[in-house]
Amino acid sequence: MNKSLTFKTPWGWMGIAASSRGARAGVCRIVLPLVSRRAVEMELSRTLTHSPASLNGAPTLGDARPKNKAIVLREARAQLVAFLKGRRRELDFPIDLSGGSVFQRRVWRAILRIPYGRVRSYKWVALRVGGTRYARAVGHALGLNPVPLIVPCHRVVAHDASLGGFTGGLRTKRRLLQLEGTLLQLSRNV
Repeated sequence: MNKSLTFKTPWGWMGIAASSRGARAGVCRIVLPLVSRRAVEMELSRTLTHSPASLNGAPTLGDARPKNKAIVLREARAQLVAFLKGRRRELDFPIDLSGGSVFQRRVWRAILRIPYGRVRSYKWVALRVGGTRYARAVGHALGLNPVPLIVPCHRVVAHDASLGGFTGGLRTKRRLLQLEGTLLQLSRNV
């Protein structure tokens, strides 16, 4: 069973959910900022009811120490708020990517390698997960990313440096890239 938390940030209301496998807990869902608590709760409810009920053996990434879901959620909330305030560049709470397919998890792990303040293209990601012919599938996998910000899909842009898509909306993607100092660099490259 998943446990969730809804909270206010400088950017709006957010939500997170944690799952556990044995004694290990990890964040399995992040809802990006929305205008109301209710909207976040509805999104969490919608996505968690469509998630697999049990973990399929995929690893939980992050700190190897066992933690309960409440502790993981509190740590994740504090890190996310600090990140959105520009006070933190790294997010290091444990995550659970087990809800994705093998291919989706490969894409999400490739995205984890994109450092703060940098962007990469869909083609760059595709080359790391099987070849350029996978660029469209990469875009689809990014759209299903359950933990945006920690798996920083906002750092993936089109090959011509245009923003491409983003499940949190292009306004949020622009704000995140501006926060990281890359939005101005992109506009110079277009």
